[in-house]
Amino acid sequence: MHPESNAGPPVTLPELRELKRRGDRIVVVTAYDASFAAAADAAGIDVVLVGDSLGMVVQGHASTLPVTVDQMVYHTAAAARGVHRALLIADMPFLSARDASTALATARRLMGEGGAAMVKIEGSGWASDVIRALAERDVPVCAHLGLTPQSVHKLGGYRVQGREDAAAAHLRNAAREVQDAGADLLVLECVPSGLAAEITRSLDIPTIGIGAGIDCDGQVLVMYDLIGLTRGRRPRFVKNFLAGHDSIASALASYARAVRAREFPDAEHSY
Repeated sequence: MHPESNAGPPVTLPELRELKRRGDRIVVVTAYDASFAAAADAAGIDVVLVGDSLGMVVQGHASTLPVTVDQMVYHTAAAARGVHRALLIADMPFLSARDASTALATARRLMGEGGAAMVKIEGSGWASDVIRALAERDVPVCAHLGLTPQSVHKLGGYRVQGREDAAAAHLRNAAREVQDAGADLLVLECVPSGLAAEITRSLDIPTIGIGAGIDCDGQVLVMYDLIGLTRGRRPRFVKNFLAGHDSIASALASYARAVRAREFPDAEHSY
């Protein structure tokens, strides 16, 4: 049962694994301050992500790359003041996890000063070594594969990843690699639905999709996209849940219900 308030004990990582085991969907949304975090928490959202997407939707940058560790700590601490039940995750910004010692220092700040329960890191390969170092020191880690926004220049833009056979094989291997390194969650962004479903079935840890189809163990949306504040071209996976509702609270509740009922994302919002 998911209450439509922040009543109840805090969400834990073992609880998220149990949701995957039962086939119940995990609901995730981004928030960057106390008020939006509190609204998400009150709506029964399972996980609040303080994403470095704040660089684009809050600060107005063209990418997430300018976001600093100090800014992430500030916004994480603000969001933490609004959260009582939801599990709080904070992004590790560009190059703040470039090696184990740097990542440990960043994680210490995001968790110790910011109040996050978990940190998120993009990539595999070198990132898997960093994930292993964090996990060995009992730092919970959410991995992030597919479209990794911090690699936007290397990828040549914000594009769907894993369409070709070789790219799909790489993602399958990377997903297994980050799980074996100790990741507790995995975000799959802009990945073809069939591939995301295959990866989800192959892993013990929960997957959280954004533009990755209906078969991931959970879904995440950026708060500003969810309430219709998307600027410029709207990505295919975005849906305005505020349309037809009279408050942000009811939009969040509608989003949570749609994810748990497996009504979102539908084919229109998938690749």
